[in-house]
Amino acid sequence: MLTLRKAGPRQRKKLSLTSLLTGLVTLVVLLTSTIMLVGSYDSKRQSLMETTLHLNFTNADRMSRTMDSLFQSIGGSLAYNAQMLSDMDVRTPEQVEHQLKLMRNSSNYFNSIVVIGADGVVRNVEPATIGTAGKHISSQSTKEALALRQPYISAPYMTATTKRLIVFLSQPIFSRNGTYLGILGGTIYLQENNVLSRIFGNNSVDDLGSYYYIVDSDGHLLYHPDKQLSGMDISSNKVVQKLMKGESGEQEVRNLQGTDLLAGYSSVPANGWGIVVVSPMSLIHRQLIGHIETIIGYSLVPFIVLLIGVILVARRLARPFAYLADLVSKMGKEKIVIPEAKPHWSREADLLTKAVFLAVTDIQEHTDQLTQEAATDALTGLKNRRSLEYTLSQWIDSGTPFSLIVLDVDRFKFVNDTYGHVTGDEVLKHVAGVIVSSLRPDDVCHRYGGEEFVILLARTRPQEAFKVAERVRRALEQSKGPIPSQVTVSQGIAHYPLHASEQEGLLKTADQALYQAKSNGRNRTMIAEDKPAAPSA
Repeated sequence: MLTLRKAGPRQRKKLSLTSLLTGLVTLVVLLTSTIMLVGSYDSKRQSLMETTLHLNFTNADRMSRTMDSLFQSIGGSLAYNAQMLSDMDVRTPEQVEHQLKLMRNSSNYFNSIVVIGADGVVRNVEPATIGTAGKHISSQSTKEALALRQPYISAPYMTATTKRLIVFLSQPIFSRNGTYLGILGGTIYLQENNVLSRIFGNNSVDDLGSYYYIVDSDGHLLYHPDKQLSGMDISSNKVVQKLMKGESGEQEVRNLQGTDLLAGYSSVPANGWGIVVVSPMSLIHRQLIGHIETIIGYSLVPFIVLLIGVILVARRLARPFAYLADLVSKMGKEKIVIPEAKPHWSREADLLTKAVFLAVTDIQEHTDQLTQEAATDALTGLKNRRSLEYTLSQWIDSGTPFSLIVLDVDRFKFVNDTYGHVTGDEVLKHVAGVIVSSLRPDDVCHRYGGEEFVILLARTRPQEAFKVAERVRRALEQSKGPIPSQVTVSQGIAHYPLHASEQEGLLKTADQALYQAKSNGRNRTMIAEDKPAAPSA
């Protein structure tokens, strides 16, 4: 009699080794790609933010210096014309009016100019169509200026009659015997055409979305891309609060509308105002997306080829993947030292290891190339200003004594104006080439900016540096440049720590020596004067 065996549980379908390994390999490749992208994203994001903050501060500082110089010139114009009106009490109204017209037409600083007597009566106004001549002053700012008897800059305020947002500047007028006669004042209409709007009214920093705005000493907006915000109180903004304290710097900030921004800001000493250059964080995000898309574009085809190859030979390649995944996961986070590729017992694993090593090496070389380009001047091939500041910081921190030569091409503006900027660039490349060929092996030359170069000479005393500088100067003087006229340079030398103990002071001291060389006739080298010895106790 036959006995039937009871059927057991249904066997589950098992994955084949090929399918399992293929799935694992596919997962590893995808994870590796993700790690690479995340690491690259974080690294690039930090780099972009630091670069944008520094550039915004540089732009804000440059504009604040421009505005500071402008207001010093405005103050000088007021002081000069106030001195010219010192005999106002014996002049006729026509003579004073002629002086005001001449002042307004020659400088274009002010939208209107007024002379107010010590009794508070407007004696003259230019243009006369304003119609305030003969009337008593009514605005609080003009009353303060009249009572102060000193140079005065008002906070922006809205006029009662014309509803204009203006700034009022004044200079006291004293007679030749010291009698107070009144004030000479000028107004700038902030929302109309004037010297400030011509220089600062554009508000655009670049084509990518960065912009700037200007605030007064009380935190009110003077210039902004949105004209309707002029006069608005934004003193609660953290950056504006620092400007109100006279500080300058760079930081991330959220504006009153809740937008995250990267801000560089700088105060203006002449009037207490502040300039803020900002870039929206959305700008960084757009650049990061473009960066990721570029990486994906470059990596997609190699990874597809790699994946197909791995799938075909995946049966016995499990062990190498853990190592390769760990290696690629470090990309974007740390410097990777590629070890020597050792032969693997599996031919397929050996080929894959070499392919991944090649890809990682290529990406790392590309990153190193970008780092090198960031420290190199594109025109001359010399180290750039960023590299100079880094080297100076390293040498000063280590206490290494060195000399510094600041070199400036003589009459370079004449070259640009006469032969054009393309020829000017050729002159700069020629100068760079002659400098490099004239230096010692350990000397380093940087392009500082424009037609100015800085040479660093480690462990070199000023007199030795002078010989090097003279060798460079004579080589340039005797060289045949891209232009018919002779190319010459003026040079200033400073020594660390003899002339200064910090970077800014050292560059400033060398610059002063350079300016002395310029003043003495150009095409020469000057060593900075030694600091006077401290008096003995």
